[in-house]
Amino acid sequence: MPAYRPEEIEKKWQAHWKTHKTFEVSNSSDKPKYYVLDMFPYPSGAGLHVGHPLGYIASDIVSRFKRLQGFNVLHPMGFDSFGLPAEQYAIQTGQHPEKTTRENIQRYIEQLSSLGFSYDWSREIRTSDARYYKWTQWIFLKLFNSWYNLETNRAESIRTLQDIFGEKGSAGVRAAGDTDERHDFTAGQWQMMTEKQRIDAVHPYRLAYQSDTYVNWCAVLGTVLSNDEVKDGLSERGGYPVERRLMPQWNLRITAYADRLLQGLDTIDWPEPVKEMQRNWIGRSVGAEVTFPLQNAPQQGIKVYTTRVDTIYGATFMVLAPEHELAAQLTTPEQKEAVDAYVLASKRRSERDRMADTKTVSGVFTGSYALNPVSGEPVPVWLADYVLAGYGTGAVMAVPSGDQRDYLFAKHFDLPIVAVTDAQQNLDQQADPTKEGHYINSELINGLAYKEATDKLIAWLEEHNLGKGKVNFRLRDAIFGRQRYWGEPLPIYYKEGLAYGVAEADLPIVLPEIDEYKPTETGEPPLGRAQDWKYRGKFDFELSTMPGWAGSSWYYLRYMDPHNDERFVGEEAEQYWQTVDLYMGGAEHATGHLLYSRFWYLFLKDLGLVSGNEPFQKLINQGMILGRSNFVYYLNLAWGTVSDEGVSDLQIPSIFISKDISERMSSGTFSLRDKEIVNDTIDLIFEKLKSQYTDRTIYRPETEFHTIPIHVDVTLVENDVINVERLKAWRPDFANATFICEPDGSFVCNWEVEKMSKSKHNVVNPDDLISRYGADALRLYEMFLGPLEQFKPWNTSGMSGVSSFLKKLWRLFHPEDGKLAVTDEAATPAELKALHKAIKKAQEDIERFSFNTSVSTFMIAVNELTALNCHKRAILEPLTVIISPYAPHLAEELWAELGHEPGSITNAQFPVFEEKYLEEASIDYPISFNGKMRGKMTFAAAAVAADIEKEVLASEIFEKFSEGKAAKKVIVVPGRMVNVVV
Repeated sequence: MPAYRPEEIEKKWQAHWKTHKTFEVSNSSDKPKYYVLDMFPYPSGAGLHVGHPLGYIASDIVSRFKRLQGFNVLHPMGFDSFGLPAEQYAIQTGQHPEKTTRENIQRYIEQLSSLGFSYDWSREIRTSDARYYKWTQWIFLKLFNSWYNLETNRAESIRTLQDIFGEKGSAGVRAAGDTDERHDFTAGQWQMMTEKQRIDAVHPYRLAYQSDTYVNWCAVLGTVLSNDEVKDGLSERGGYPVERRLMPQWNLRITAYADRLLQGLDTIDWPEPVKEMQRNWIGRSVGAEVTFPLQNAPQQGIKVYTTRVDTIYGATFMVLAPEHELAAQLTTPEQKEAVDAYVLASKRRSERDRMADTKTVSGVFTGSYALNPVSGEPVPVWLADYVLAGYGTGAVMAVPSGDQRDYLFAKHFDLPIVAVTDAQQNLDQQADPTKEGHYINSELINGLAYKEATDKLIAWLEEHNLGKGKVNFRLRDAIFGRQRYWGEPLPIYYKEGLAYGVAEADLPIVLPEIDEYKPTETGEPPLGRAQDWKYRGKFDFELSTMPGWAGSSWYYLRYMDPHNDERFVGEEAEQYWQTVDLYMGGAEHATGHLLYSRFWYLFLKDLGLVSGNEPFQKLINQGMILGRSNFVYYLNLAWGTVSDEGVSDLQIPSIFISKDISERMSSGTFSLRDKEIVNDTIDLIFEKLKSQYTDRTIYRPETEFHTIPIHVDVTLVENDVINVERLKAWRPDFANATFICEPDGSFVCNWEVEKMSKSKHNVVNPDDLISRYGADALRLYEMFLGPLEQFKPWNTSGMSGVSSFLKKLWRLFHPEDGKLAVTDEAATPAELKALHKAIKKAQEDIERFSFNTSVSTFMIAVNELTALNCHKRAILEPLTVIISPYAPHLAEELWAELGHEPGSITNAQFPVFEEKYLEEASIDYPISFNGKMRGKMTFAAAAVAADIEKEVLASEIFEKFSEGKAAKKVIVVPGRMVNVVV
């Protein structure tokens, strides 16, 4: 038998699994179910790097382990295949995004398959497949045709709302949403309404509704961007200008579910930081909504929401978001120029930037005043971008004595700061938000404490119709539209200017073919380019598409029953699989995908379409694998010339300096010899330039050197020494470079651990490592790097260690890489002990998701069995099973060689740990005299202290080290040691 050859073994078993459909799973079984899910990837053109499979390997280990424990395991994979990158590529090249996406997916499937993952590929889904997004559109229609009844605390069909209107009118209807947008009418008036009037009256109650919303608009990309896609006022992709713009947008009323989303967090096994992020994002607060009448128009007012109504007497000014609907009305002619300039500047900053910038103080006075509703005092109205139009009412009552941001604003613009309690301190230095003490300067509540004062103020405001107590949420309704092509078409058409949902029988609404993938010349979304694209041939379709998170909000349900053409998931399949038992993915999705998925699931629960309470029972966030970047030092020289052209057209060869020389240069320990070498190099280049450019005078640079680090491709580097010839061929600007090397002729790079990224040239392709070491070695190494949840630096040189381990495991079956030499001899106690230690630890580690320590356990076990020269079936067979989740290809090969049916290790039984094999028959006791260890003696494990003492006193050790003295005392620590005091 030849030596262990992973390249042959792994391809063999991957083909076997595919041919025999080893991992396909049924929707019914006598076995208990277990659903393991990975966050499905977006298929980019770059393919996978070694950081991507980390979570996939971990989830695959759990899936294989659960099968060995007798579970019916669902472990699917698919692709989140709608997205802006493919569309941008289409705009640049004219190539349809579907073609690019299809090619990228094929590349991903090849890479994922090469790692030996036990996916049920028969259940693969792609969110851009019309057979899939038919059901995404169907769920949207359900949202469009539902409202949230606060009386029943669930979503209901819009028909039940219409029935209430027909019977009672709008009075008394308690529905989630903004009451200010709704009309009041009687049952009789409802009966008299036209179809158009009824639709218009119902629209503000829908869970999917259209309204004017402030969005991040990128004119160059021609689309709305999420906050995550905007940084410093520019689009993350392309760096194009982004501005805040009020546009009609589709929204989903996630705010209706805010309380339930909060409560559900207490029922799921998720990392506490993720749950806390969601709690903060939802942001439940108890306070009051208060109206500040306008001084010049008391019938109008500015509504604010505050959690500290007790401080209202300290509200010395008001701050509105620059986008506030009253901003223009409140701006006086004298302030118009300043206000317009400020509003324009604010449009160029994303909400995230505005919230994050706590240091900059900016604002502009509108010129108008409101009235403090309890004191009647006029308060100036300002605009400032630290207030957001979409949060709360878009206006705040500013209390500088109690809020630090208000305090800084007041100090900057010289506005009054009024103390409101006798416990506030150091108001000349900072705000003091204390709730302690008693109120002062607050006529209605002077002398009261916090709770009493708050209750009294709310009662007074409600009595005078100037406010009310209210529970508020930071969470805002989710914008559900993008002005782009490559996304799910919204199943909406327009008749007489009103939005209607298409008939469910007409789904899917398929993306039409268009000539270009950018907005029309008149500014419409790309779908505006579609020719004759109308609903039933006569009604205009909605031209926006759904956001990227639409398809990912329910994909875990479709995996349960992916080929069902009659239902988004069959009832039996859903009731069998219920919810995801283990979800593996990145923490960066905490307030996006994970929150939206929970929202959609709760909605489907209200409609009686799913049977669980939460979609994902346990969540694990895998850490990031960091790249080990390499960089070379470029010598930055200031060449000079006398001519009209300057130096920009000079073809000056770059000079790069090896690491040690560069470090001496920067640390001030640059030796004379170093300086001579660098100067000689510069002189050679100087002479060449003079002979090359005879039409101008060239000046040699000064000898004040400094270097600039430049990232280079890590594949050109081994042990931090770069292959200079390969580097020259890597990039054209390196081709004619000069390299100043170390005395031994090597060129040494520096290194740094940072995020793995193409821009840093530190991406490691798993294909290369699989080709060199094998997929099993890569799987083991990624787990061995450290705890799953932690960030870990990558170092390819570590791969050789796990590769050696696998070869050592192979040799337990094939000594000296010879033929199979497994025997049926009975196992010895030492061999059984080594095995059962590994069984116990492997099971415990997988159950607590501590995969790195399992790999160490396997290495120890193989080393111990190698030392024992063990080649026995009774040991090696169960050892193969416990290692199989980690190194499935090698385990399959060894299992078949042991005489089992090929591929059957998947359905083997995980070995049962037996404590008895770890019990020691005897124990070696260190024997000390007056605290100094002098030797060892072996006693039966069951020996009692009296017997041990007797044998020690009669032993040769005692005779030798007691120096003829009698023992004063013998201390026996059972199972540990003996100390004789003489």
